[in-house]
Parts: sequence; structure tokens; C-alpha cells
Amino acid sequence: MRALPKFSVLLGTVCTTAGLALAAAEPPKEGNYDFISCQSGVANPIVFSKTNSAATYEYSGATLSNPPGDMFDRASFRCVGLGTSFDGKTTVTAICEAIYPDGDKVLLRTSVGADGTGSREAIAGTGKYEGLVSTGTVTPVGTFPVIKAGTFQSCSHQTGTYKLK
Repeated sequence: MRALPKFSVLLGTVCTTAGLALAAAEPPKEGNYDFISCQSGVANPIVFSKTNSAATYEYSGATLSNPPGDMFDRASFRCVGLGTSFDGKTTVTAICEAIYPDGDKVLLRTSVGADGTGSREAIAGTGKYEGLVSTGTVTPVGTFPVIKAGTFQSCSHQTGTYKLK
């Protein structure tokens, strides 16, 4: 279970990229975003040795934008992911579905590579999120105490730009 905390920090980075939501008003077609995302979930680790491990994850969470009511506010999301740590190189990849207050949804693929850089790709969207493109940074704001073995809780701060079709 030693690998779990390392994955949890990166997982906070990856899974929060799925936390995209929107207030009731139509958003501008492009602009900046700034939100906090918090999530909790379970991990299923394989700890092969001190230097080689892997884990699958399932987690869910929600977002709050800054300022409130701005782009990507109040989404609920769920994700499945895979994290690996091989000889000190840690990677995490997740597929996430976010649902917005108006019912529109986005399916995303997010990842953080061994070099610590992250990427986000919108796979599909419904309603106003059809053709969504977004880029930005995700900064983990920490993990929290483990409430039950095999679980994690974390939050991240995301900022960047978006463009709608």
C-alpha cells in the first residue's frame, strides 16, 4: 500500500480535469476558467516491490468555480483510472464523465506522465459541450487523512482556457 499515497497526489491532478461544470446561463464561447475540485474513491493496488507497483482507481467528486457561477461550476463527476510506478516513474491515466446542472455531459481522458506534465482530451460532449476544447494546469492542493484503508480523498485547483464549438 506504499504506492497508494504517491498515486493519490497524481490522481488528484488527473481526476480533477474531469470536474467541468457550468452555471445555468449560456457560457461565453471561449474564455478562462478557475475551479477547485474535490474527490474521493477507492484504489486496488498491486505492490510488487519497493520500486514497482500499480493500482486501479474509481472515484467521484464535484467542482466549485471561482467566482461562483462561472464556467465549470458545480459539476458532479466519476472516473476510472490506472496508476503505475515503475522504477520511480509514476504515471496516472483516467477516463471521466462529468455531468452539469443542466444535464449536459462531457467524457474526458486525462493523464499525468512520468515527467509530471498533464494532458486533457475531451472525447465527447452533449449539448453545449459538443466539440469542447480545454487546456490548463492542475495543481494538487493535497490529500487528506485516509478514513478507511484502500480509500483516498483529495482536492485540486485548476486554471486554464476553454473553447466551445
